[in-house]
Amino acid sequence: MHLESLGLNNFKNYESLKIDFSKEINCLVGKNGSGKTNLLDAIYYLCITKSAFNPQDVQCALHGQDYFSLRGKIILGDRTHTLVCGLQLGKKKLIKLDEKPYKKASEHIGKFPVVLIAPNDTDVIRNGSEDRRRFFDGIISQTSQNYLNDLIQYNHVLKQRNSLLKQFADRDFFDAALLQQYTDQLIEIGQRIYEVRKDFTQAFRPLVQKHYALLSEESEQVDLQYESDFGQDIAALFKQNQKKDLILKRTNVGIHKDEFLFEMEGELIKKFGSQGQQKSYLIALKLAHFDYIFTETEIKPMLLLDDIFDKLDDFRITKLMEMVASDAFGQIFVTDARPERSQKIFEAIGHEVKFFEVVEGKLS
Repeated sequence: MHLESLGLNNFKNYESLKIDFSKEINCLVGKNGSGKTNLLDAIYYLCITKSAFNPQDVQCALHGQDYFSLRGKIILGDRTHTLVCGLQLGKKKLIKLDEKPYKKASEHIGKFPVVLIAPNDTDVIRNGSEDRRRFFDGIISQTSQNYLNDLIQYNHVLKQRNSLLKQFADRDFFDAALLQQYTDQLIEIGQRIYEVRKDFTQAFRPLVQKHYALLSEESEQVDLQYESDFGQDIAALFKQNQKKDLILKRTNVGIHKDEFLFEMEGELIKKFGSQGQQKSYLIALKLAHFDYIFTETEIKPMLLLDDIFDKLDDFRITKLMEMVASDAFGQIFVTDARPERSQKIFEAIGHEVKFFEVVEGKLS
């Protein structure tokens, strides 16, 4: 799979742009703030139907404009697909595949998988459990539409249950039977999500360990653990927490409280790992992400590397480039503020590399 061409209109700092890519390596060079990352985000948006960096779609529109659109041609197998994403402020987001609009954006997830490695990715290690759940949900959702649908439905029921708990407090009444209806739905859907996450962790753990060993000069052992309320009698746990739910006016038990633990020698890496160890673990997570999707779908995801050479030392860059040279990946997009460095790194690989200079939203 590869992205043959990309067109942008009013997307971030690009008023209008049409660009044709190499099916192997594409390097976007230019000063910081010129728009290199925005191009990667446009590719990510086409594949995932949302920005990797902006939580609200309206933030993707060029300043002063009330719409943006993206258009891409993607080659998958022996077929060429045309993908369009667009937003008019105040209207529903439009997503079309081969000129046919989707009813729901979620139907598109997983058709054209992508893996992004960006500077702010360390948040998944340093921040709370919500970031880690979101990270792993994003991976699994690219390989299972059923999982994504369950996740959407679970969050919908959770929102309804929390709203009911607030109504109980505001109106000073309690309906145990009504609350139990929502609880039963959370248990049923949550059990399916739990089973998928548990199986996923078993498959994903050795991939992380393999890549960490390759990327790190250290000999320490790393691990990935999954903790969930569903590992016990979940119905009894909901019952035990009912009074707490009523007091706090939110659901305190369920799949939305799951935790993924990143460990090194039995300790949490965010507390005891050095900066280099955390960096190696993060890249291992991302490369495991790539491997997992390829194994599950037989499609090599597009790999987006944002400003990665500034974040990795020479040893890790060398290891990563060895993987690139060995054809471990498919199409790759790289951003770099130092073109001479990129040219030197890619010189020895022997693959087709296309360089683009980005200057204030324009390419050459």
